[in-house]
Amino acid sequence: MVLLLTACTSSSPSATAPTRPSFTPQAGDHELTLSSGGSERRYRVHAPAGYDGSKPVPVVIGLHFYPGDGQGMQEMIGLDAHADKAGFLTVYPDGVNGAFNALVCCGQQDDVAFVKALVDELKSVWKADPDRIYLTGISNGGDMSLKLAVELPDTFAAIAPVSGGFIGTKASEASYAPKSPVSVLTFIGGQDRYASQFDSGIQAWQQRAGCTPSAPAAVPGPAMATRTVAPCEDGSEVVVYRLPKMGHSWPGAQQGQLADADAGVAATDLIWEFFAAHPRLRG
Repeated sequence: MVLLLTACTSSSPSATAPTRPSFTPQAGDHELTLSSGGSERRYRVHAPAGYDGSKPVPVVIGLHFYPGDGQGMQEMIGLDAHADKAGFLTVYPDGVNGAFNALVCCGQQDDVAFVKALVDELKSVWKADPDRIYLTGISNGGDMSLKLAVELPDTFAAIAPVSGGFIGTKASEASYAPKSPVSVLTFIGGQDRYASQFDSGIQAWQQRAGCTPSAPAAVPGPAMATRTVAPCEDGSEVVVYRLPKMGHSWPGAQQGQLADADAGVAATDLIWEFFAAHPRLRG
């Protein structure tokens, strides 16, 4: 395990305070920590073969469900295979006590500050490309991705909440809206008990961002899935997959607590395809 810790320095040459250990980013899987809000927060980084930190690289951050952790997210969604082929970094933070403080739950920690610090660390240490930082998440992590897109403007080029939504008291306020262009790809299961809330939430997002949805188009296959595309006034785009046979799941995942291999689409494939086509737009 590689630990990335906050430095402690002193002007006194005789001081015995610990110093930050040297760490050279490199290919492979790394378990790291970052000081935020007075505690050490954990996250995992997967860097593809050939990564050497010599040039800016895209980054996808994946936020887990509640209760969960970054390792479970990493194993379930299978995004690392795309990272290895396309040459980007994947990052999987752990929530406190298995949760992120998102729009409707869970916890009291300042996860907005944590993710901001994490993004800063990725840019300074791992050479993350500021124009290609992306965010996905499922359930509690999906809700959190929408919160972060609003509260950390000009940070993420695009987000992809899966079985998560723009919901809760804060999201119901008309002024709570993205302040900079951020494209959104989302997946809503028709058998999800939160489906109507997720639908209402993405409609509110589109209204506030001035997006005009297309008529639903059928997705080939037996799952009866549909896809809508909504270009927005600020140049961003909102794409919604509605999967009437799916519950609260990650469509296409082959393993994990919220996997649904038979949902009709492979969310992970579609997410990277969407991210690759949506670099950051300047607001």
